[in-house]
Amino acid sequence: MSELVSTGKCAYCNQEFTKATITKHLSKHITEKLSTSKPGKSFLLKIEANPTWGDLPYFLQIWLDGNTTMDEVDYFLRQIWLECCGHMSAFTNPAKQKKGAAIWDFFEVEDLLNKGKTKEYEKIMEDSNGEIPLSKKAKDVLMKGLKLLYDYDFGSTTSLQLTVFAEYAIKADSAIVLLSRNEPLEILCNDCGVRPAVKVCSVCLCNQQAYFCKDCAKKHGKTCNDFKEYASMPVVNSPRMGVCAYDGGRIDKKRDGVFVKK
Repeated sequence: MSELVSTGKCAYCNQEFTKATITKHLSKHITEKLSTSKPGKSFLLKIEANPTWGDLPYFLQIWLDGNTTMDEVDYFLRQIWLECCGHMSAFTNPAKQKKGAAIWDFFEVEDLLNKGKTKEYEKIMEDSNGEIPLSKKAKDVLMKGLKLLYDYDFGSTTSLQLTVFAEYAIKADSAIVLLSRNEPLEILCNDCGVRPAVKVCSVCLCNQQAYFCKDCAKKHGKTCNDFKEYASMPVVNSPRMGVCAYDGGRIDKKRDGVFVKK
C-alpha cells in the first residue's frame, strides 16, 4: 500500500499535488484571505494514518475554525473515514501523557458517564493519559506544530495523526472546511493485475493478496469460505478499509470509491 502514489486536488484551484507538497500550497490560498476575512482564529490541519503504522498514502487537509469543538472534529472524522459500528474514540496529546500516571478504573469512569458527570469523566481521562475533552474548542487545544493522535475503536483500532501546519488570525469559512483529500488509490486486482479492485478480503489482508476485481472476487469466494460468508468488503478511500464492518464514508462520496482507470 505504501508504494501507491498519493495525490490530492486543491479545493481552491483544482490543481493536483502530492501528499508531501499540498499542505504548503493550501496555506498560500488561506494566507490570501487574511485581509478580507473576519478576525478570529483558525488552523490548517494535515490528517493521516498514525506514522507508527507505516507510510500509508491516505490524507485529509482541513481548515478548522477555532470555535469548532473537538466533538465536531470527531464527528467529521467518523463520517468521512471511520464510522462503522458506533465505536468509542479519543484524541490524545502524546506530550501530556504522563509516565507512571494513575490508571483509570473502567467501572469508575463508566459510572460517571452513566450518571451524566461528563466533566468529572473528562478530568480523569485527561490527567491519566493526555486525552483531550471533546467539549473543548479547537482554539483552546491547538497551536502551530502540535501533533495529536486520534484513535477510533479500541478493539480493531484505526489510529490517526493530526498535525497543525499553520495558525491564522482569521475565522475559517465554516466550522470545518475540507480542502483536499487523496484521490482514490490505483489499487489493481491482485489476481489479474489489470482491472481496478472493487473488493477486499478482510481475512487475507495480512498477506497483501486481498484485492480483487468483480470477476476475480467470484473466483476467490470459491476458495476462501470466509470471503464468501463475511469477509468480502468494498474497496474504499480510507485507512479503515477492510476493518470491522466499515463500508465507506458519508462525506465526499465522489472520492470515496474505486479509481477510474484512464
